[in-house]
Amino acid sequence: MFTSIQKKRSFPTSPMDALFVNSYLSRLKLKFSTQFPTFSPPQQQPFLRLKKLNNSNNLRVVFATLQNQQQRDAPAEFGDYDADETYGEVNKIIGSRAIEGGKGMEYLIEWKDEHAPTWVPSDFIAKDVVAEYDTPWWNAAKKPDESALKELIEADDDRDVDAVDENGRTALLFVSGLGSEACVKLLAEAGADVNYRDRNGGLTALHMAAGYVKPGVAKLLIELGADPEVEDYRGQTPLTLARMILNQTPKGNPMQFARRLGLENVVRVLEEAIFEYAQVEEILEKRGKGENVEYLVKWKDGEDNEWVKAWLISEDLVKDFEAGLEYAVAECVLEKRDGENGKGEYLVKWADIEDATWEPEENVDPLLIEDFEKGQQKLVS
Repeated sequence: MFTSIQKKRSFPTSPMDALFVNSYLSRLKLKFSTQFPTFSPPQQQPFLRLKKLNNSNNLRVVFATLQNQQQRDAPAEFGDYDADETYGEVNKIIGSRAIEGGKGMEYLIEWKDEHAPTWVPSDFIAKDVVAEYDTPWWNAAKKPDESALKELIEADDDRDVDAVDENGRTALLFVSGLGSEACVKLLAEAGADVNYRDRNGGLTALHMAAGYVKPGVAKLLIELGADPEVEDYRGQTPLTLARMILNQTPKGNPMQFARRLGLENVVRVLEEAIFEYAQVEEILEKRGKGENVEYLVKWKDGEDNEWVKAWLISEDLVKDFEAGLEYAVAECVLEKRDGENGKGEYLVKWADIEDATWEPEENVDPLLIEDFEKGQQKLVS
């Protein structure tokens, strides 16, 4: 008897463990909190050391070293800046870039004097200068407003589409959580990193789409190259996050029906990206205790046997193994009779066993029973 379960797809980029489960048979138990991050309005006051010269004109001034800054493609490192050494009067910001790891931002400053444009960390820049440049971007991301984002992306500056806010989140994370497929596509085509993880929780755009129940965005992100198996800092993939929320969303509540339906769609989208269906010939062995129980699975397609976590295997397979039932390859049903308990029994011919045996109906593949019944009807006619 063969049973179809889900088997993790193989990707050429990295070896992946095989996972397999029909979602409705899954016994997923997660200990993580269901609290999901909420969107907050952008703060236009980053940490800064603001110094003003010539107060009568209320000049906005930023301090930074100008050594080795004659070319925009050769910015100084953080250690090169000396706030007390030199200064210039800011004309405007003409570019931005995120610091590695989403730890902050640098801005390309256009000066009013003879100095060449200079990359300066945000905490050296007056808050109103940063706000003037950043506010339209975050407003467009958090509405979300496709036309405004497009206008800013196409503007004649070096704006980083992976710019981060004070929490280390990018515009792509916001529009994904808000469900704007148009904005997601726009940002991705502009070069946004679809696998970027925010600084605080390690959440990706796909985590946001899963947690905020946006199946259309989840599907689009995967098509754009998002990795469905990236884990956040608590070890949750978008799939485990969506399953956890689904398991804790009440059933039978009309108010929760649409939410459960959306979560089921998210889970299906993510499963299709990770799993493929394969047939199990039998479970061979068991090891471990409690949450660490694993079963050695033999695949029908001849791939190598694999140890599989118990909660990833459909319950019927596990129950059969624990009950001591053996799996064999059935060729066909030869006869039918009434058993002692009044239930039907079938005489099964096996491919790997010489003698046919009588088996209760629940041990026989329904397709074989169907073929047998059709054959009997033809004989009668």
